[in-house]
Amino acid sequence: MARRAPRHAEAERNDQALLEAAKKVLAVDGAHASVATIAARAGVGIASLYRRYRSKDELFQHLCALSLDQWIEAAERGLQHDDPWEGLTHYISACIEFSGGSLGPLAGTIAITDEMAAKFTRSDELMRDLVAHAHAAGVLRPDATAMDISLLIEQLGKSPLIEQLDRQGRTDLTDAAHNARKRTVAIALDGLRSGHPQLPGTAPTPALLAERWEPAPTNSTRSPGRS
Repeated sequence: MARRAPRHAEAERNDQALLEAAKKVLAVDGAHASVATIAARAGVGIASLYRRYRSKDELFQHLCALSLDQWIEAAERGLQHDDPWEGLTHYISACIEFSGGSLGPLAGTIAITDEMAAKFTRSDELMRDLVAHAHAAGVLRPDATAMDISLLIEQLGKSPLIEQLDRQGRTDLTDAAHNARKRTVAIALDGLRSGHPQLPGTAPTPALLAERWEPAPTNSTRSPGRS
């Protein structure tokens, strides 16, 4: 057991490095991101990676499960706050900071494992509890839903400015870019407070995010005369 401990610790470090690398590579390359590019960015050997994961899909499924762990931990910490608003904003800010939505490009490209499904469910339950507490306290605008907040996190988790500077290697501007994003997040969070005018349209349904993880239907039949 003592001999295996260092290997286990190394595997965990590699997992976290791969997760962070995958988020950044997927943000730029989308679902076409290659394992080789992710491994190189993480500083993990491609041969050792494939000794652990049998396929690209298996790697991405594992990374999705790790990302969901981050969402769950952020929600659990949020629920520990005595102030429902502070708890909700902690959750949103934490999820944006670790780019919770950046694995979104994988939606519909990999099968959902039982582990992923269970963690999806747990994450949704905790987030809905956070929203319910904030609504009950009257601090969250009544027309804002858990789905609205999920979409907000996904939108703000992706920062074109930070990604551009990262590609350019402009580390001298990194702090300023992150500070600018924090200001944008603060503006968005203020819009969630109660007392604002009614939101436009109808509230998005859970299917809007959930169904994109289903494989896209194949066009087995086409209308006559259409190419």
